[in-house]
Amino acid sequence: MNLVKPEAVERVAILGAGTIGASWAAQFLAHGMAVNIWDPAPGFEQRSRAFIAAAWPALKRLGAPDAPDESRMAFFDDPAEAVRGSQFVQESGPENTTVKIELYSRLDDALPEGVVMASSSSGLMISDLQVGRKGRERYVIGHPFNPPHLVPLVEVVGGRETDDAAVDWALGFYNGCGKKAIRINREVPGHLANRLQAAMWREAVHLVDTGVASVEDVDIAVSYGPGMRWALMGPNLILHLAGGDGGIRHAIEHFGPALESWWADLGKEPKISEETAKKLIDGVMAEAAGRSLEDLTQERDQLLISLLEMLARERGKA
Repeated sequence: MNLVKPEAVERVAILGAGTIGASWAAQFLAHGMAVNIWDPAPGFEQRSRAFIAAAWPALKRLGAPDAPDESRMAFFDDPAEAVRGSQFVQESGPENTTVKIELYSRLDDALPEGVVMASSSSGLMISDLQVGRKGRERYVIGHPFNPPHLVPLVEVVGGRETDDAAVDWALGFYNGCGKKAIRINREVPGHLANRLQAAMWREAVHLVDTGVASVEDVDIAVSYGPGMRWALMGPNLILHLAGGDGGIRHAIEHFGPALESWWADLGKEPKISEETAKKLIDGVMAEAAGRSLEDLTQERDQLLISLLEMLARERGKA
């Protein structure tokens, strides 16, 4: 495949300008690219501009210019027109197979040769979306974590008809514009990180539902315990440290039987009944303690920025 070099990308098409798409637009603008933005909803230009303006102080703290270059934002009524002239496409439409396939069908004659098309889908499989498409060998999943302009992770996976070169290209592109991209070796629903999240939340729901702990204490247990370590190293490397001089081998030998007994006792396929949902909702509202979604989002983002700055500073000393 004759793909444009990742470092040569100057213009990105953003298809879908909701929370994820607008955040992607801010990320690419902060790294010097122009963005073509399309969304079917009325008023999307105003909302996109407002989101980018609100996100920019955080991006500036992380090294972006003082202000976004307004001349590098273009807005389109037609997705086909938005992708023309772009060197990369990031689609962030609704998490709905039918909607995405209908959108992709409108791009068949417009997607430029040599351009990779990535979907932000959090759980759909690209194999189901690329069937029958022109340029399907260039379709990949490029799944970010919310908000994409702050959280570095991007999961990249190709489908049955994706050329490996497109996956390699996407990894290089994302890593070249400030992200931490990982390769998913084969498709599974929910990709990788969301499955890890789902596994933890399943047990969190079980522990609340069976009265082991309150919603707030479950959250505290994660954010003030293992979550602090997971922000620095993943669970496998953390277990390696837990093994002392013997490392991961000793940890498996020493903790393995206990871990297996805990696995056997984990909640088995808990269901979110009306009663369970009420426990969770009541618990979360009590934990929020009157703080609005906007308040909590600002708190999350400020803490994320501080964490990113600290990690960049400390890792830069190595």
